[in-house]
Amino acid sequence: MRQEIDEIPQAVARFLHSSRPALVEAGRLLRDRDPATLVTIARGSSDHASAFLKYATELTAGIPVASIGPSVMSIYGRQLKLRHCAAVAISQSGKSPDILAMAQSARKSGAATIAITNTADSPLAAAADVTINLDSGEEKSVAATKTFVASVVAGLALLAHWQQDDGLMAAIEALPDLLQQAIGCDWSPLMGALDQHESLYVLGRGPALAIANEAALKFKETCSIHAESYSAAEVIHGPARIVERHFPVLVLAARDAAEASVAEVAERLAGQGARVFITSVNAQKAERLPFAASGNPITDALALIVSFYGLVEALSRRRGFDPDRPPYLNKVTQTV
Repeated sequence: MRQEIDEIPQAVARFLHSSRPALVEAGRLLRDRDPATLVTIARGSSDHASAFLKYATELTAGIPVASIGPSVMSIYGRQLKLRHCAAVAISQSGKSPDILAMAQSARKSGAATIAITNTADSPLAAAADVTINLDSGEEKSVAATKTFVASVVAGLALLAHWQQDDGLMAAIEALPDLLQQAIGCDWSPLMGALDQHESLYVLGRGPALAIANEAALKFKETCSIHAESYSAAEVIHGPARIVERHFPVLVLAARDAAEASVAEVAERLAGQGARVFITSVNAQKAERLPFAASGNPITDALALIVSFYGLVEALSRRRGFDPDRPPYLNKVTQTV
């Protein structure tokens, strides 16, 4: 896992170099079809990448995005009416039967269907109109890191080509250097705060909420910590009740329009006695974590997960676990 975290900047650079023809084709397909809605098909970390794409698409293109439950087709056998939609299926292996069934159904119903996968010859790739190959190389650790980041970058690059957004494309091209900076951010102060704790909250908003979802999953997978992810807006609607003295909270703030409101919630929870860590300078009571800023409100949140991955890998080992081989989990999960 540590090796694969360190490979992230190179994997992203390789993807951006090799994927251009497929991205151009996929962008042209979406412009020609002009979908009213985008739907995503994914599970696990890939679904968190889809959530990032949802916010990015809605914020930049103004097109609504919905995540479809794969079991609607694979278990319940219900064909959805997707004629005026585009469907993006994300799967590292491209082999899970439920993801495949829903992608095939979407294409059959008339949706422009795009696969994002790290396995170019997978069944999912064969089921799509266009396949975007992550080209990340083999990922051996059960916990996905470089393929998650590459999946987000693929979704953002697809969006940039679709919308012909030069500003977003420039921010994407700058990501390898930004992610290298993110690897160097030291989040080790958070490790001590988690000693003697078996649960915490991870908060975000907008694209950073997708990153919070991914971080919470990694806490569970690698550290056996019960982490719950919430929108910084939703947490004060009820979950804040259990936040008392020394309860750990990780707040993932990006440099975007939500940063001030996220920092305000972090300060409120710190005032309740929580041990709060935040990736923002807009806080006094919460403890600040270093971050690599992209200068772009869409890509900024992505760098946070790279800094987090370094923390969670080290925390797993500190707690006596093997982050590469967590019990009860397999690298390729196939669900019906």
